[in-house]
Amino acid sequence: MLQGGDRRSIGMSDAVVKRVLKNPELMGELFGALAHEDRTVRMRAADALEKATRKHTDWLHPFKRVLLERIAGSEEMELRWHVAQLLPRLKLSRSEQEQAVEILTEYLQDGSSIVKTFSMQALADLAMDDEQLQREVRPLLERLTRTGTPAMKARGRRLLKQLRSN
Repeated sequence: MLQGGDRRSIGMSDAVVKRVLKNPELMGELFGALAHEDRTVRMRAADALEKATRKHTDWLHPFKRVLLERIAGSEEMELRWHVAQLLPRLKLSRSEQEQAVEILTEYLQDGSSIVKTFSMQALADLAMDDEQLQREVRPLLERLTRTGTPAMKARGRRLLKQLRSN
């Protein structure tokens, strides 16, 4: 269902999301598609996975290790921006959180402003209830708010405001 067509479209990923929501046992198959040989399938699987776990964040837990250790290392921007959306949904130990922050900080060097913007959001989400992490993340967000693309600047202003009011 995720094959074919133009990589710029999501194809039938919304239909896949509906199937997974009706049958959560398909999560393993969907997650496995993140390693498919076809880049379009990987991209659409990441899109479907992100959408399916918006309300069911616990469905990601069985795949946490693979997400952190293999999928997050992808160089493909389509996977990276979805990984950035997924990481804050995980229940992370302190060492896993450090690993996630390292991944997201690396993503801030990506050539894609979408990857950078989602990484900014993810870092702020992870730091929201963690003062120590806020001290690490705030300077990054301040710098990107000054130097980033218009979308990054706008997102950065909003995130910094949220962190200050927290």
